[in-house]
Amino acid sequence: MLTNDSPGPERPGKFLARRSDRIFGAIMIAIALFYIWSASQTQVSFLSDPVGSKTFPYIVGAVSILCALIFILRPDPDPPWPRLATSAKIAFAVVVLIGFAVSLEPLGFIIPAAVASSLISYQISPKPFNAMAAGVGLSVVLFAIFRYALGLGLAPFGRALVG
Repeated sequence: MLTNDSPGPERPGKFLARRSDRIFGAIMIAIALFYIWSASQTQVSFLSDPVGSKTFPYIVGAVSILCALIFILRPDPDPPWPRLATSAKIAFAVVVLIGFAVSLEPLGFIIPAAVASSLISYQISPKPFNAMAAGVGLSVVLFAIFRYALGLGLAPFGRALVG
């Protein structure tokens, strides 16, 4: 008979049980500590706001640590982990988004956004024409929203393309 304390095919034991939330919590604490440390390196001018460029990151980091402690101390049951094919798709999407971020300044917004959203759309539904149409349409609509509705100074094409 399996109990919560005994290892078995379904229950790996109390030590290894509920590890997903605990791993996530530990990683979030490390990131929050790095965030707080980097905020401590910020030089603040004499005339700054009370909750300014140094205090606000401290508050965000402290709240992040408290939330991460909740994940560590009161974890949910482990979810099923994705299969290798799903993990590969997630990794591909992360690489595409990093490529988007890197190419944003030299190429502008429209072309990197069209390529990135086309590649990710193709993963969702592997129909090349539909993915390209979705990518181009999404990049143009997002550019219009960011530039004209939100007033962001976003360049449609970068210096590498227009000189």
